[in-house]
Amino acid sequence: MARSEERTESVDDPFGALLKRYEGQPAAVSGRGRDPVSPAMIRHWCEAMGDAHPGYRGPDAVAPPTMLQAWTMAGLDGRNSRNGPYVELLAALDDAGCASVVATDCEQEYLHPLHPGDEVSFDAVIESVSARKTTKLGTGYFVTTRMDVRVGPRLVGTHRFRILKYAPRKASPERGGGADTRRPRPVVNRDNAGFWEGVRDHRLLIQRCAACAALRFPWLPGCGGCGSPEWTPVEASGAGTVYSYVVMHHPPFPAFEPPYAVALIELAEGVRMISNVVGVPHDEVRVGLPVAVEFRSYDDELTLPVFRVREAAGV
Repeated sequence: MARSEERTESVDDPFGALLKRYEGQPAAVSGRGRDPVSPAMIRHWCEAMGDAHPGYRGPDAVAPPTMLQAWTMAGLDGRNSRNGPYVELLAALDDAGCASVVATDCEQEYLHPLHPGDEVSFDAVIESVSARKTTKLGTGYFVTTRMDVRVGPRLVGTHRFRILKYAPRKASPERGGGADTRRPRPVVNRDNAGFWEGVRDHRLLIQRCAACAALRFPWLPGCGGCGSPEWTPVEASGAGTVYSYVVMHHPPFPAFEPPYAVALIELAEGVRMISNVVGVPHDEVRVGLPVAVEFRSYDDELTLPVFRVREAAGV
């Protein structure tokens, strides 16, 4: 999810007042999950997430709570699509020039576990429409929907989802009238600063827990296994394989040239990280493809680790 810096517009906004009328109106009514909670989907999810918790396997298995939204997804054919007021709201924003969209955040509450065979139903409401906001992406409105998920009459969880519908920011005169073609800057904080220092020196650093010796990435202030806050940096070899990938076609962004492959790389040390696969056409990227890290400078301030196919890298 993307999160943008924002400021609220203080000027009179009749259009924003019109959008406020949609608050409280339904976004989905009497929706039903396309399939019952499925052991196969639980297995696929756990494999993709690398979650080996025993509670998600066997005859008494439950679904991972974070799968809550998965059981309500509409699918490509549009089933369980949103209700009239929500469609009208998005169309009004489109007509006003706020035709671009980015998901900003979601919030879930888990009340009861889901078991294989459970059939979910759901209702959703337009919970809020913000005042007009100006962000780095452009000016628009944040729209929040809340979905209540049930099994029979029992409420099992809620899912709040927020998007920004916006009109893209025009290029500023000081940039010569053109779009900003710089790559986005990574967020560097006290927890991950060591990783970016390593990248600057062309070293791929991961963490090793000082208590249980578990390796981890991304960098975290403590071990997710034993909870220890003590750790040491370890330089990874840089060798890995493509564990999963997507090919990005849309939306266009000045710093990128779609289509391009974004992959989840499993390093030889066993941890995984997200990066670009370079050196081969996007349609030749495959799961299991051997890759090796390459440090690529995009401008005087930014160096990023990307992964090149090992044969192409001569490794």
